[in-house]
Amino acid sequence: MNTNHTFVLGRIEKEFVVQKKYKPFNKYIVLHRAIKTCILNKEIPDGCLLPSTRVLAEALKLSRTTVNKSYELLQLEKLVVPKTGSGNRVNYNDSTNTKSTSEKKAIDKDLYPSISQKGISYLKNVSLLNRPHDNNLAFRPGISPIDAFPVNQWKKLLDAYWRQVKSSGLSYSNSTGILELKKSIRDYLNISRNIKCNHEQIIIVSGSLQSLYLITNALLDKEDTVVLENPLFPNVRSVFKSSQANLVPIDLDEEGINIKQMNKIKDRKTKIVHSTPSNHYPLGIKMSLKRRQELLQWASKNKALIIENDYENEIANSIENVPTIFSLDTEDRTIYMGTFNRLLHPSIRLGYMIVPKYLVSTVSSIQEHSHRFVTPSLQVVMYQFINKNYLYQHIKNCIAVAKVRHDLFVSAFEARSKTMYIQKKPFSSFHVLAFFKNPESIAHEKRIIDELKKYNITVFSLSKCYIGKPKLQGLILGYASVRPNYLKKKVEKMTEIV
Repeated sequence: MNTNHTFVLGRIEKEFVVQKKYKPFNKYIVLHRAIKTCILNKEIPDGCLLPSTRVLAEALKLSRTTVNKSYELLQLEKLVVPKTGSGNRVNYNDSTNTKSTSEKKAIDKDLYPSISQKGISYLKNVSLLNRPHDNNLAFRPGISPIDAFPVNQWKKLLDAYWRQVKSSGLSYSNSTGILELKKSIRDYLNISRNIKCNHEQIIIVSGSLQSLYLITNALLDKEDTVVLENPLFPNVRSVFKSSQANLVPIDLDEEGINIKQMNKIKDRKTKIVHSTPSNHYPLGIKMSLKRRQELLQWASKNKALIIENDYENEIANSIENVPTIFSLDTEDRTIYMGTFNRLLHPSIRLGYMIVPKYLVSTVSSIQEHSHRFVTPSLQVVMYQFINKNYLYQHIKNCIAVAKVRHDLFVSAFEARSKTMYIQKKPFSSFHVLAFFKNPESIAHEKRIIDELKKYNITVFSLSKCYIGKPKLQGLILGYASVRPNYLKKKVEKMTEIV
């Protein structure tokens, strides 16, 4: 008998003893009341498998007929659902929502310490995050062709790790990441992005949001100024706003973030500029070489740091590779951010950032106090994945698969949609933008998004990406993770609604 069954049996036995005190009752009624009380008091979890009739009969010294009668009564009340081949499972229904005698009364919040201002700020801004809790792949932005991920290669590497790992490898790990992975990322970035750095500057994280969390805690005090591209990732805005920074949104032109607008910022001490130069999210603008140099000059003049969030650079730079801001920086004032979550799959939770030398100790200390470290097994496997050339092979395959799906999605959508059109731009991302043909339809954006969810289609709002009044409104559509046959069916359903 497993631990869960032992626990459930113990709860029933205890309550059975209590219920036996109330006479006169047949034994099956006593057992029925005992189990029912446990369920109503939520002492047995929803969906939990109850002991078999044989086990329960032996434990309580009852006949199996008595136990069967008790279970039949519980089934009639729909407190228990019989499952063929697996026994009887607890089923929470409306009857379990009634207030039980053991349920605690509402507690006055004044009896507890007050929430911090920063805690309130994070709570207030969590609605900004684009993180729907669903499993929809159509047409959720930010997901790569996850069906193209080489699962068997990864599995073999992971199996090999656990076969070879020593007991010392199960202890605490370096908070900033294991040496082998940091050196592999350093070499990978040197080859792919001409980035030259010391491996000690690389911090291994679970993803971009953790990078931003570490940076905001290392650099920002309340009311410090942060310059942001407008529009931008809602998640990025949420982190900076929650840190209680003063946010200054700057528009984009055809070359990237508008330097002329930035030059008009007065009487504000700017500490950070956040940018997505390879492939601006969500508009897809690639920052020109000239604009990158101008941004570095502006940052130098204002003693600010630049966060170069180089998401999806592998796709955006597959045709034209513009030098990174980091590689152009001669003053060590660029924080370079990258993630494997978008390139491999979101569940991997592995990313990295390169921080200026003067920040390494501070960021490392915050990491040590909070997230501690990314699991070493994941880091070792990623190191081998890079070293065995699997990452390069996957990137090449990923781009090829995504390109086919991009062209299929765009052609299918434009052939069927009467109310929206796809943004005209070259393939450079795992998402596309769809704009309304009729300006009056803009008012129905939220209704359309909610309606699509009913059919297991997830899309993001373009207007939600803006700070202040949106200049453009439409939908952000992710196509890359959807297989071609399924993609066509989902486009048909979506264009019936949109």
